[in-house]
Amino acid sequence: MNVLLHDCYSFLAALAPDDLQICKTQAAHLFEECKFEECIAVYSRAIEALSLETKLKEEKISWLLVDRAAAYYSLGCRTKEMVQDLAEAFRVSPSHARKRFMDIFSGADIARVMERSKNCIEMEFGDFREAIRARPELRSDTGTELLLPIIQALEFLIQCSTESRREMNVRLADCKLLSGDFRTCLDICNQLINSEKKTYQNTLYVLRGFCHFHSNEHQQALRDFQKIIEDESPHPSSCVRALCGRGLIRMISGSSYLTALDYVTASKLKLDETLLTIKTYVPWNQRGLLYKVLQEEGEKMLHKKSSNTNEHGEPNKNTAERDDDSSQECDVSGVHQLATLLMMLDPTDDVCRILCTDALYQMDRTEEAHKMLSLALSSSSQRSPVLARLALLQFKKGFIYDGNQLIKKVIQLGDTSCLLPIMDIFKEEDRKLMQNHCHSKAMAILQIKQGDMYLKEAIAYLSFAIIASGGHARESLLARARCYGQLGQKKTAIYDLKNVLKEEPGSVEALCGKGLLYMTLNQQKEAVCDLVLALRADAGYVVQEIHSLKSEAQLQVVNWLHDHCRTGLAQLLSANKNLQSDPIFKDLDMIAESLCKIDKMQGKIHILYTDILIAKERYEEAFTHLKFFTNSVIDESTKARYGILNVKWRNVLAATQELCALAGKNPSELEILVKFLDKRERQSLSQVAGQEGVAFTQGNDHDKALNYFTLAIIASNNNPKYLRQRATCLLHMGDYHSAVTDMDKAIQRHSANDLKTQVEDFCCKGHLLLLQDDEESACRQYMKALSLDSSLTLPAISSTPGKQRLAEMFSHVSHKYYEQKLLEESWKVTECGLLIDDTNQEMKKLKAKIKREASGCIVH
Repeated sequence: MNVLLHDCYSFLAALAPDDLQICKTQAAHLFEECKFEECIAVYSRAIEALSLETKLKEEKISWLLVDRAAAYYSLGCRTKEMVQDLAEAFRVSPSHARKRFMDIFSGADIARVMERSKNCIEMEFGDFREAIRARPELRSDTGTELLLPIIQALEFLIQCSTESRREMNVRLADCKLLSGDFRTCLDICNQLINSEKKTYQNTLYVLRGFCHFHSNEHQQALRDFQKIIEDESPHPSSCVRALCGRGLIRMISGSSYLTALDYVTASKLKLDETLLTIKTYVPWNQRGLLYKVLQEEGEKMLHKKSSNTNEHGEPNKNTAERDDDSSQECDVSGVHQLATLLMMLDPTDDVCRILCTDALYQMDRTEEAHKMLSLALSSSSQRSPVLARLALLQFKKGFIYDGNQLIKKVIQLGDTSCLLPIMDIFKEEDRKLMQNHCHSKAMAILQIKQGDMYLKEAIAYLSFAIIASGGHARESLLARARCYGQLGQKKTAIYDLKNVLKEEPGSVEALCGKGLLYMTLNQQKEAVCDLVLALRADAGYVVQEIHSLKSEAQLQVVNWLHDHCRTGLAQLLSANKNLQSDPIFKDLDMIAESLCKIDKMQGKIHILYTDILIAKERYEEAFTHLKFFTNSVIDESTKARYGILNVKWRNVLAATQELCALAGKNPSELEILVKFLDKRERQSLSQVAGQEGVAFTQGNDHDKALNYFTLAIIASNNNPKYLRQRATCLLHMGDYHSAVTDMDKAIQRHSANDLKTQVEDFCCKGHLLLLQDDEESACRQYMKALSLDSSLTLPAISSTPGKQRLAEMFSHVSHKYYEQKLLEESWKVTECGLLIDDTNQEMKKLKAKIKREASGCIVH
């Protein structure tokens, strides 16, 4: 009978598939027979047929969905489909679905349906979290489509369940937020927060905080997050989300360090929850920035960069955040948690993997760090940093060979700078191991091998040693500077030597090396300055280094140091300082002595040293030194030193004979030498030299007389008496120009009390200018003499050049001025000319002519 009924219902359903009553009757019969799968198929066909109607009856669909859900419920293993049908039924027509639901399900069944639905939601939400966790791209937002059935199921439960309605609403608000429906989420949160019941408050504040954040209402969001964090016993998951939310707001406000602290705290509480919060609640377009900020701050924390200034000396942006003493400490375990979080967010990021291994090292978990680095080596884009860290760990473990092989690989890659950020992380004793090994390896290369290739290899090892020392490896810096110098990279070598001098200002090796490098760059001032400082520190070392230079370079250094000494000595003598106590003179003494040791063949060096001995008043030593080193070559400079010594020994006549030759050859050198003499000695020397000059003049030997007069002038500091005598001598020799120069110097020293001498000097200069055919200039000199005292001038010119000759010159000049329409000048010259010869008719006529033309404008 049952078989016949079944066949009959099947036949009728095939004839009228959209007839709801037939479908219901057939399904009911199948249900009674516990043929739930076939029953479900009937309902599915009916729902499909109804869905094609142009005018859909919501009651029919909702009833069919509820009935099919009952069939799924009866199967016991199709809970997901049951929940979907019930959720869809309540979405299509809540009132009809609710009535049908209550009709066909008993109270006990309803309770079980509720429980199964909740479990199903939990499972689907778990699937959603796994899908989010498995996202390959940090900025991706895929997976949110999984939330739609969960939201529909929650809406169904909220309508059917009274006991857990608040809980379901909280879950619904969460799903709405995650799906991007921030307004609905905010409405639900506000409604629940303001209700009498106060459960799930922390969760609601978190959800509302993120809603505010997505709406750019950051202050409101911060208040909600802060309420949770300040709660005495917050829910852990809510606290993690609140910390992430607050950190996000701090990042936007520019407080990167505080952002990192919040995410460190969150990671320590619940690492997985922090990961999911970033992937779900943080907007996709801000995850990249957050990732970078956390990465950079993690590196800063680990590298203990707690200074208030950055590497350029500028104030840190977050100085105010770091003023607290507690913020200065590096939370290594926190950095490790942070690095682990970042690796979970982006497993391909080698920087975060390195950050994690550095934190493990500082936590003394070196084996874990070594294992992680070894695994990263094959795929890492940061190959050099990984190799360098592995090398340090190998040295720490005592595997010197393995460590060296790793260092060689880094050198082959050409990236020695990769070691720089490691030095803040690795402990001093471990850095020392690398430093010692790399320095020793470089020294071994330099001792055994030669050529540019090996120099570069040695430089690479030395660079590692210097970096490992924190830049304080004196010997490595000196060795690297030498290598750079040999490669021709002189400025780079100087930079290394400067670094040595920062730590050890008196380092003779660095000073000498820098000075010699400046010499090769032809920077004389800098080279001499450094070499003087080096000589002061250790003269023996510097002499040895200069001796090792090639002959041309050695000669250049010697000449520069000699010139420096000669200039310095001249300046000290000109300043009339007490040389014995002057520190500069002590340097000159030391340099001169060193020069004698460097080059024993150059006479000028021994002359310089003799001058130093004379300045030190060690005359016997000076004489002995001079005699020993200049025995074969006696030139004017040598004779002059003998002359100075003879003055000191009161043998002035012999001194003048020895000094006068230098007066003719090099008067500027003589000017320096006479400064060795005191006032009395110079006076005696000038008197004797002047007497000798007069004697030679009387014998018409003006050439010899000239040198003696020059000596007298220099010794007396331009005494006018000797200037006039030399001018006369030059006059006889026909050197009128030089004679005029001497007369100018004599005139500059005129005394107002000696009128006759002044007149004679102007007349003498006038005569010299006349001999040079410079009549106008000569006229001016004679006019000056006449203006001083004509009674003294007329006798002075009577014999030389004679009144007649002079009157003719005045007449010629006055006519010249007249022709140039310079009437006033012509008048003055004419009047002076008539004072010389009042009988000159030419000048008288010219005077009358000027007077007529001037029409009385000239006052006379």
